[in-house]
Amino acid sequence: MAIDHRSPPFPSQAPADAERPVSSLVQTIPAPDQADAEILEFLGDYERRSLLRFVTIGSVDDGKSTLIGRLLYETGGVFDDQLAAVTSTEQDGSEVINFANLTDGLVAEREQGITIDVAYRYFATKRRKFIIADTPGHVQYTRNMATGASTADAAVILIDARLGVLQQSRRHAYIAGLLNIPTLLVAVNKMDLVGFERATYEAIVAEFRAFTDQLGFANVEFFPVSALAGDNIVEPSSRTPWFREAGGKPLLEHLESMEVASTGDDERLIFPVQLVSRPDLDFRGYAGTIAAGRIRRGDLIKVLPSGKTSRVERIVTWDGDLAEAFAPMSVTLTLADEIDISRGDVLTQVENDLHISRKLEATLVWMHDIPLETGRQYLLKHMTTLVSGTIVKVDHKVDMDTLAHVPADTLALNEIGNVSLSLNRPLILDDYTQDKTAGSFVIIDRVSNVTVAAGMIRGHGEDYQDDGRAVARAIVATERAARFNQKPAVLWMTGRSGTGKIVVARALERRLFDAGHMAYVFDPQQLTRIDRQAQAAQFRALVNAAELVADAGMIVIVAYTSPSRADRAGAQAHFQDRFAFLEAFFDADLPTCRSRLEALGREPDEASLAYEPPDDPDIMIDGDELNIAREVDRLVRALERRGVIKD
Repeated sequence: MAIDHRSPPFPSQAPADAERPVSSLVQTIPAPDQADAEILEFLGDYERRSLLRFVTIGSVDDGKSTLIGRLLYETGGVFDDQLAAVTSTEQDGSEVINFANLTDGLVAEREQGITIDVAYRYFATKRRKFIIADTPGHVQYTRNMATGASTADAAVILIDARLGVLQQSRRHAYIAGLLNIPTLLVAVNKMDLVGFERATYEAIVAEFRAFTDQLGFANVEFFPVSALAGDNIVEPSSRTPWFREAGGKPLLEHLESMEVASTGDDERLIFPVQLVSRPDLDFRGYAGTIAAGRIRRGDLIKVLPSGKTSRVERIVTWDGDLAEAFAPMSVTLTLADEIDISRGDVLTQVENDLHISRKLEATLVWMHDIPLETGRQYLLKHMTTLVSGTIVKVDHKVDMDTLAHVPADTLALNEIGNVSLSLNRPLILDDYTQDKTAGSFVIIDRVSNVTVAAGMIRGHGEDYQDDGRAVARAIVATERAARFNQKPAVLWMTGRSGTGKIVVARALERRLFDAGHMAYVFDPQQLTRIDRQAQAAQFRALVNAAELVADAGMIVIVAYTSPSRADRAGAQAHFQDRFAFLEAFFDADLPTCRSRLEALGREPDEASLAYEPPDDPDIMIDGDELNIAREVDRLVRALERRGVIKD
C-alpha cells in the first residue's frame, strides 16, 4: 500500500492516553535501578541549565577559532582522539595544541589557516549550556558571518591588539547590531604579543566604544585576552592585574552569568503554514513550525491574509496531542471551522497587528559578486512564502568607517544599505525589531538560484486585503502626535483632594494648546463614572481611558487623587513602553486641603481619606503656596526635558 509521505496518518480524533501505541522498543527498556540514579540526576540537572547561543566575529586572523578551541579545551569539551589530532610535537620535545583546528575542520580551512564556513560547537559548564557559531572573518565570507549571527543571543568580537580596529571589525559589529543582538563582548586578543600593555588596550577600547555607542547595543563589555595562552578566558590572568582591580571578570565567567534577553513576545503567536495535511476525509490539519509565541487548545485565532477567525481544536504531534505548544515547536493544528488555508498563510491571535503589504523598506546585506540591479526581478523568500519582486531604489548605503549614509544607486559585495522593494503579491510581515522571523527575508537570483542578499524589514507600505484591495496603513500614536510637534505622553497628577491638581492641569492644558500642542485633561467633574478616589477595577478603567487618548497622539493630563501607590506604579508600567510617563505629586497640609474643599462646596473630609504618597515622583508641587503660573512653567520644562515637546 502506498503511503503519502507528506501527510502523516493522524487519527481523526485524539486517542485516549491509555490507547496511545507504545513502541515495542520502548517496552523492552527496563525501569532504572538505584545504580542509575546518579546518571539520571546529572541528566536532569543538565536539562535544567539555561542555554546561551553566541557567535564569534571579527576580522580574519584575529583568533576566533583559537578562542573557541581554548573554551572547548578548558571546559572538557574535547575528546582525547580530537585532542591528539590537533597536537604536534616541537623540536624541543614539547607538545603544542593547535586550538583553531578544533573548529576549522575543512581541508581548505586548515591549508589556508582561515575559517570559511560557519562551524557550530557545543559545550557546557555547571551553570549553563552553550552553542557557539564560529564565523569567518574574511571579507569574501561576510555572508557566512551574517548567517551564523542571525540566531545569536550575544556576539564575541575579537580585535587583534597589534592591528587595532579594522574596517572588517566595524562591519561585523554593524551587522551584529542590525541583527538585534543585544550584547557585544569585545575580546582584545593577542595581548601577549604587545606585552599586555594597558595603554594599547585602553586605546582600542576608547576607539571601538565610540563606534559601538552608535549601534544601539544594550550592553558592550571589553576583555584583554590571549586566546592562545588562555589569559582571561576561563581564569583571571596574573599578567593583567589592572583589569582585575577594575572589577573585570574572565570571558567565560561573564558568559555564564549574563542575562539572556527574550527574543520576542512569548504570547504573540506567529504560525506560518507549511503544509495542509489531508490524509483522509476525517482529518484536515495545518502543519508548520511556530515562529513566535505560543498557542493553546481552544485559543481564538485569525488567518491571514483572509482575516477569518476560528478556534484551535487540536494541537497534533507524532507523539500525541498537546494542550499547549510554543516556538520553535513543529506541530499540526486543527481548527473548529472549515476555512480555506494554504501554504504561506499565517495563523495568529485576533489582536495581533501583523501587516499585509506589497511594498517594503528594508536594510540589505548584499552577498554576491554581481551588484544589485534596481528594476530587475528577484525572488524573495520570506517564512514559507516565495514571491517575486523588484528593488525599486537604493535609498543609501552605509560607510563602515564613519557610519555615514552615502547616496547610492547600487550595492556591491558586502555593502549594506537601505532599499525600497515592490512585490508582485502581498507578504504577511512585521518589522524586524518586533519579530526576527516575520521581519527577515533573503533575496534569490531568478536565473542562478543563488542567494544574493539578506534583508531586515524596517517599514512597509499600505496593507492589503485578501482580494488585493489596498487598505490604508493604520495611523499610530507617534504619527498623530507628530502633527502637533509633540510625542504622546501621560502626565499623572496625584495628591490628596484639595491640593490644587485640577486648576494647574487646566492652566497647563491651555498653555500647551496656545503653543500649538494637543493636550487633554481627565477631570473628575466630567468623568463622573470614575470616582476621584478610584482604585483597583475603577482605576484600571481610568488607565484604559487614558491609554486611548494617548494613542490618539495627545498629551494626557490625569488629575485624580489615585491614592494607591501600587495602582500608580501599575499605571507607569503599563504606559512606559509606549508613551512618556511623568508623575507629579501635589503636597499640601491637611488644613489647606480642607479649606479649599469647603470653599468649593465639597465635603472637607475627602482630604482625610487614606493616601499613599509616591516614593520618587518626577515633580513635586507645593500645594500650600500654590503659584499656578510657576508650576505650569515647571511642568512645561519637565515635558521638554523628556522630549515630549520642543522648547
